[in-house]
Amino acid sequence: MKGGPCFDSSNHLAYQNTRLGIMGNDALKLTDPDRLFPVDAKQRDLARALYTSVSDLPILSPHGHCDPRWFAENARFPNPADLFVVPDHYVFRMLVSQGVPLEDLGIARVDGGSVEANPRKIWRRFAEAFKLFRGTPTAMWLEHSFEHQFGIDQVLCGQTADAIYDQIETKLATDAFRPRALFDDFNIELLATTEGALDDLKWHRDIKDSGWRGNVVTTYRPDTVVDPDFEGFTENVLVLGAMTGEDTATWSGYLAAHRARRAFFKTFGATASDHGHPSATTANLNMSEASALFDTVLSGDFTAQQAEQFRGQMLTEMAKMSLDDGLTMQIHAGSRRNHSADVFAQFGRDKGFDIPGRTDYVAALKPLLDVVGMERDLTVILFTLDETAYARELAPLAGAYPALKLGPPWWFYDSYEGIKRFREATTETCGFYNAAGFNDDTRAFCSIPARHDVSRRSDSAYLSTLVTTGRLREEDAFEVAHDLAYGLAKTAYNL
Repeated sequence: MKGGPCFDSSNHLAYQNTRLGIMGNDALKLTDPDRLFPVDAKQRDLARALYTSVSDLPILSPHGHCDPRWFAENARFPNPADLFVVPDHYVFRMLVSQGVPLEDLGIARVDGGSVEANPRKIWRRFAEAFKLFRGTPTAMWLEHSFEHQFGIDQVLCGQTADAIYDQIETKLATDAFRPRALFDDFNIELLATTEGALDDLKWHRDIKDSGWRGNVVTTYRPDTVVDPDFEGFTENVLVLGAMTGEDTATWSGYLAAHRARRAFFKTFGATASDHGHPSATTANLNMSEASALFDTVLSGDFTAQQAEQFRGQMLTEMAKMSLDDGLTMQIHAGSRRNHSADVFAQFGRDKGFDIPGRTDYVAALKPLLDVVGMERDLTVILFTLDETAYARELAPLAGAYPALKLGPPWWFYDSYEGIKRFREATTETCGFYNAAGFNDDTRAFCSIPARHDVSRRSDSAYLSTLVTTGRLREEDAFEVAHDLAYGLAKTAYNL
């Protein structure tokens, strides 16, 4: 890593001078060209070759949270802080953990109260605290973006903050760094955003009408009209009815409204639905029981157990709808969302306080699997924040039921160590082909190439270990590397 003004260590400088003499220009790179590869020479050579075979494959990003407005308007990104800090909860949660107020990072308050509006000040705070990210995947993603997208070769810190800000700002002012140009530069074949059931998909319509050929599609996320604990649930269900012309005060009308919205989302390229539930609980009530439960939750007078049962029933209903309309179903379970009541009240959802919790998949999914688990034309992708469930529950389930696929490591675990643990915990039980490949699940657009790069490097390292320990033929490893980087996602999401 290049030193510069962020470091003042004679030992480090002596080492760096020696390294420069040995390695030449490679030592000037901000990121190590062999990062994440094994240290054993034989394994490293193979990992490098595997990675080289997939590094330039197009990026499939079938699940994420980028803003479709970026591509509809194709306006320049406002400034470096709005590109790298404000939208990325990986970034600001770390700073908050060290006492930096969200207001100082420009995060909007629910009440419209004052927050820092000067992007250069936000950037400086970020730069001064950048050392907090040492050893984290966030640092690797950011430095990949800095080097490969913006040509930066200095470590970000307080002393380099303004120079790096100006370098990024200069490039953001050019047409080559507008959203559509970056989309092409990143070699993205498909990017899926995620919109709520009540979204009018205006930005997707504008993209479609613009004539631009970039493939940006939507994903159906019905949480606001499925979760009785979601603020405004009853009102949201009535709006759903108004949008579809269905009587959502009745169970049959409510289900019909979902079918109508799913069909509408498909006209804007949706190939998947997404469901963020606090647990993996599913239910399989008969018509009269489900209708009575719906009436109860719609009234607003329900227990926590009834809310959980209703969410579970809706997972089963959505799986049945996927059998009819072909949407891949994604279940993101186990996140204890908005853990800080104060942060939620002041700043709203998705502000870095979603915390992993224990999740029981074997019992929780059984009602759904009894209905659709053996369906070969259905794909239900399971994500978890409970790593302990991979070897014990999820891999055995996906290794048996045709409808199930394992989603890649998510949120806290889409990292080298997380991907490595995932492969070690699941491969021997369900193989590679009962998984769904990689998706980046990000709000930070410039992190997409970096995240896919980490995934491809991590998988190449793992495959090299299998080959050199006699568990996988070398020629098969190259095919698997391609499938992990590209083919599995294409199949799982019907692309």
